[in-house]
Amino acid sequence: MLIDLEGIDGSGKGTQSQRLCERLRGAGYSTALVSFPRYSETLFGQAVGEFLNGQYGALEDVHPFLVSLLFAGDRFESRQYLLDQLARHQVVVLDRYVPSNVAHQASKLEGTERSNLISRILQIEFKIYDMPRPDWVLFLDLPVATAQQLIARKAARQYTDRAADIQEADGAYLERVRAVYEELAATEPQWRRIRCCQGAELRSVEAISEEIWQQVVSVLPA
Repeated sequence: MLIDLEGIDGSGKGTQSQRLCERLRGAGYSTALVSFPRYSETLFGQAVGEFLNGQYGALEDVHPFLVSLLFAGDRFESRQYLLDQLARHQVVVLDRYVPSNVAHQASKLEGTERSNLISRILQIEFKIYDMPRPDWVLFLDLPVATAQQLIARKAARQYTDRAADIQEADGAYLERVRAVYEELAATEPQWRRIRCCQGAELRSVEAISEEIWQQVVSVLPA
């Protein structure tokens, strides 16, 4: 089983994917965690880091189709590694995957251009590169203002020397990304939405983790 955790930057994907793996292991499931992008493990992952660090220009300077190829290339380089993990383990948890590429790049376009880009990304990742499709996608939905507060508390990352990379720093951009995620969660049957705030209050890590577990345990193989 392939379970993907998605959400805008700062929504807690890394923390919750690790907690989910620990819970799965505690329940007796053989589990692996794979996080994308794989900044230091692939050539394309290194290029993604350079893009996010602003080395290719501002966010709007690079066409989203070209950006999508960097993220898709990172996964293609990692394809055999991911297949190996699926062969060895009952459950593989993903911290970001193809839906992240769709949400981030499609958010930069409108109308027919957006639809065409989504179709291209899905064709490249799932048909040309033959990446395995996730069985379930859990969307960690967090308001952008709260996400940016959490981003400001992050420790230094290996791919950037900035407090926030060019995606994280742009609140209007993150709002558009969140809107695409909301569309996907409302239309894709294998998606589940996990609200990270109750009203204006951020829910605890433990409460969010428990809701994720209840969603996952209901679909796990016996």
